[in-house]
Amino acid sequence: MDFIGKNVIITGGASGIGRAVTNGVIESGGTAIIVDINTEAAESVQKAFGSDRIYIYKADMSNPDEIRRVFSQIIHDLGQIHILINSAGIVSKKPFENISQEEWDRVISINLTGVFASISSVYLHMVQKGYGRIVNVASVAGKIGGGLLGTSAYAASKAGVIGLTKAVAREGAAKSIACNAVCPAMTMTPMILSEPEETQNRIKAAIPMKRGAQPREVANVILFYASDLASFVTGEISDVDGGITMDG
Repeated sequence: MDFIGKNVIITGGASGIGRAVTNGVIESGGTAIIVDINTEAAESVQKAFGSDRIYIYKADMSNPDEIRRVFSQIIHDLGQIHILINSAGIVSKKPFENISQEEWDRVISINLTGVFASISSVYLHMVQKGYGRIVNVASVAGKIGGGLLGTSAYAASKAGVIGLTKAVAREGAAKSIACNAVCPAMTMTPMILSEPEETQNRIKAAIPMKRGAQPREVANVILFYASDLASFVTGEISDVDGGITMDG
């Protein structure tokens, strides 16, 4: 995959799947723009690759106004954004009857509204430039209703991302914008690794491959969709889940 000359925004690009995507962009010659609330983690990534290859912008993904302000600054600073990868997100693990309105609102605001705000911040810019690749990180939870780690609020937010991805793909196709999504299952990020071993083993038992994905295994599929190798692909929702869904 070749990202030479491409400016790539990665929300949540300082850790987990997002960091693996950042690494892949840099290794393939691109410029990575990390948008993350954790600037300390982002700076450690920048230190590894150099400030000429990685730019850092702090944004609270639950605040649409802040997202739009930061993205506007990025466009001003970089000139053109070729690719947007929405990786930032949070999980909700409580049973449905225990989810408060506050928790529901926060999960939806970051996982779905934040994705909408990010896309809408670059969509017209991409239309004007005649080029755009958007990849959203959804989840198998959005297809099967949770049941692994995330529950109803998380599943609903990710189902929304799937629907939004298809809508943007449909409307953007004639305007040289492709939009696809990737649905991971258990991925061995710091969030999962912090879970009790019993919880990890329970989730692995539900996966036909009987293991979790390494972040780079998910990132590889994201990077494919972000690259020109997927030049005739849009509106696709790809599972990277070790065989949980197997849908056609």
